[in-house]
Amino acid sequence: MFAQFSIGFQMLADFGVLFMIFAGVCIGILFGASPGLTTSMGMAFMLPLTYIMEPTQAIAMLIGLYIGGTSGGLITAILLGIPGTPASISTTFDGYPMAKNGEPGKALGYGLVASFFGGMVSLLALFCLAPALSKVALKFGPADYFAVSLFSLALIAGLAGKSLVRGLIGGILGVMLATVGTAPLDMTTRYTMGIHEFDAGFQLLCVLVGVYAVTELLRYAENSCNAPQDLSYNGAAIRGMGVKLSDFKGQAVNMVRSTILGTCIGILPGIGAGTSNILAYSAAKNASKYPEKFGSGIKDGIIASETANNAVTGGALIPLLTLGIPGDAGTAILLAALTLHGIAPGPLVFQKNGDQIYMIFAALIVANLFMLLVEYLGMKMFIKMVRIPKNYLLTVILLLCVIGAYGQNNRIFDVYSVLMFGVLGFVFYKMSLPLTPMIMGFILGPIVETNLLRGLQFSDGSFLAFFKRPIAAVFLIMTACYVMYEIKNRVGRGRKEKMTDG
Repeated sequence: MFAQFSIGFQMLADFGVLFMIFAGVCIGILFGASPGLTTSMGMAFMLPLTYIMEPTQAIAMLIGLYIGGTSGGLITAILLGIPGTPASISTTFDGYPMAKNGEPGKALGYGLVASFFGGMVSLLALFCLAPALSKVALKFGPADYFAVSLFSLALIAGLAGKSLVRGLIGGILGVMLATVGTAPLDMTTRYTMGIHEFDAGFQLLCVLVGVYAVTELLRYAENSCNAPQDLSYNGAAIRGMGVKLSDFKGQAVNMVRSTILGTCIGILPGIGAGTSNILAYSAAKNASKYPEKFGSGIKDGIIASETANNAVTGGALIPLLTLGIPGDAGTAILLAALTLHGIAPGPLVFQKNGDQIYMIFAALIVANLFMLLVEYLGMKMFIKMVRIPKNYLLTVILLLCVIGAYGQNNRIFDVYSVLMFGVLGFVFYKMSLPLTPMIMGFILGPIVETNLLRGLQFSDGSFLAFFKRPIAAVFLIMTACYVMYEIKNRVGRGRKEKMTDG
């Protein structure tokens, strides 16, 4: 293996190839940090340019863009409370409060180190465990996907805050909104009210941009008559990455757990970093000795989210390279580029294109190093964004949101959707309803529904057949146990509060 890695690094030992990785990382960070512009969108924009490139340069640039875009979302998530990508949703929960508490540099430092750790450790899984893990992923059927997604959906209870009812309202509304449009299997239209624009349903990008970016703009407009709370920043106060090694004391279990979750979710096609960061955040909160502090600006939440979403990058490449099945939207575009340049991912890829595959492995390592370097050098510049008056900054962000929403499918309806979800998010804010359960319900609802229907088709309508599959049975039992535990825990907590008040 070491000899093959040396060949891979030799193929990268060219200024043009290294420059393409560096350029890809920079472009990816730009797309990842821009609300409304996703990593996959950036890769799709750059894909036509690879037609005229050498295969090594083309693939290296797209890999750099993939790594940079996945990590770049933490910048606006922490500094503005607006996730640049779905992979950084839960980074806002503690990153933005920490930044508002006067520690934007420390928040960025935690996110940057966690991103690098998650990305590099997941690459070890890719290098060492790709064949074995791909066989496990191949065994996943619709029933297994349904059970895993249902378990993830059950974690809404852990994200509901103090009020389980309010969290369930948000989660149910998210699932309901996801059902608008064409049904996944029989293609019937639901809840469209005769409006054809609803046939395609609401896009995740529009939902995220609306409830975070537009809602933030409306909140600022409401409070514009008051003195805005700017983040306190002193450029001289940042040293190195803003954090020390000692700051990560006690976070080893959190980082390892989040890396494993992110890598495993990356292996499962179609789930992606948008789910992994929420799931890792939930796991960290549930395992914490002080769960009540989550959401107030603690490092545990930032580290869990950013470790998991970057760990997806290595995991998603396992089914791509060994089975030819993309793990998420970014690797789907990478699959197109590989095919275009004569590399056919699949079980025989190591025999037919061994040198190119190890070149990809080497490019992933270099891209993560460039990501660390670029975000470290740009940290002070990123923090200076908060000095820009918000009435200018949010206007530019709204423009990017509109461009990103329209550019996804070239539909003006998506622009209206962004504004609609912005108003909905503002209503949630005014009613003190948590947004996270709604987002999680919207993401996981279609996955649960689609795989439930497919599983029932395979089992001739028998749900009991789901328990005959070991993986599905384990996750269904875990879901039931978690729900009962959460109910018991909240009932006990409620009784203690009543006794205390009495």
